[in-house]
Amino acid sequence: MKQANRRRFLALGPAVGGALIGCSGEKKQAAEEDGPNRLGKPISEYGERSEFEKARRLRPETKTPEQASSRTPLAEVHGMITPSSLHFERHHAGVPNIDPAKHTLMIHGLVERPLLFSVAELKRLPSVSKIYFIECAGNSGSEWGAKPAPDAQSSHGLVSCSEWTGVPLSLLLEEAGVRKEAQWVIAEGADACKMNRSVPIAKAKEDVLVAYAQNGEAIRPEQGYPLRLVIPGWEGNINVKWLRRLELAEQPAMSRQETSKYTDLEASGKARQFTFVMDAKSLITFPSGGQKLEGPGFYEVRGIAWSGRGKITKVEVSFDAGKNWQSASLQDPVLPMAITRFRAGWRWDGTESTLLSRSTDETGYVQPARAELIAVRGMNSNYHYNGVHGWKVETTGAVSQAVQPA
Repeated sequence: MKQANRRRFLALGPAVGGALIGCSGEKKQAAEEDGPNRLGKPISEYGERSEFEKARRLRPETKTPEQASSRTPLAEVHGMITPSSLHFERHHAGVPNIDPAKHTLMIHGLVERPLLFSVAELKRLPSVSKIYFIECAGNSGSEWGAKPAPDAQSSHGLVSCSEWTGVPLSLLLEEAGVRKEAQWVIAEGADACKMNRSVPIAKAKEDVLVAYAQNGEAIRPEQGYPLRLVIPGWEGNINVKWLRRLELAEQPAMSRQETSKYTDLEASGKARQFTFVMDAKSLITFPSGGQKLEGPGFYEVRGIAWSGRGKITKVEVSFDAGKNWQSASLQDPVLPMAITRFRAGWRWDGTESTLLSRSTDETGYVQPARAELIAVRGMNSNYHYNGVHGWKVETTGAVSQAVQPA
């Protein structure tokens, strides 16, 4: 096996070796200029990125920044975990400044024992840590239209993946004693608009977290500090931030966020409601829109895939606009309701090419082509677009959005 891997590396040709050799002189010069005889920065209270790293969230030009979103630079993020500082944002009334010492979580309604928890009390309870993605229902919504977004961040940047730590909601509900007539949990946030959503009781008892930490530290304010509801695999809006209240009820709240918003308008004019699950999806992040290949030769095509129904079991890539497909390698760990990295080798011959990816999850669901999705859903929706996405590589190496047939 080692000999086979060595032969494969050597087969990449002299271009790779030449690039490695060519770097040696530059490295030597850099070492002489910035060698150990020069003292660096002293220790600090909180770590920061290198000044040479420029990845930023994309913010829209808007007169209402308190009711807007920012997007994760997917093409510049490595691995399955999104840095907390680059996790996408979506707010409806800005980010509240909450003192955790004064914040409480109330559980009431159809329960035997109404409860009121401080943040400190919640942290004393048995906790779990889970890696889950959160995706806005409107992510890649521009793909419904005739002018899709030009790059990965603009088109798909409303998805991020983190390790969340908190208390299982099932534990809190057990302590409160849920009455048999309770069928919904209405979650409410402490932001200015008191954003709320209704969660079916079955899901609430299954895998929902009341989270207080993200990626090893307290949740960032824009992600819901000090408490956030994390509902694995479901649309982002229902993951209520700045969580302050959980009401057990017989019926859903039928709030603005689940009637006039976050419903899917079909071609017939009827709207689908409570379409919680985010279906299987994938995106090639290299090469992707706005990037440029240096010239013909070997490249590792890389991307991400995810599904709200469970684990990703397969990702296929095509280098010829879908005429032929090959399986990509999945990078461990592959977890349910988490972002999965995929990779595939590609030797580009310099001709115009269209790159596609499609994912399959453990339920057998296959990411549909754009035309297949539109045939079922029409083109009136703003949410839950998960059609196969493509990038066009020009003969110059420039990469742009591949327009696919409706």
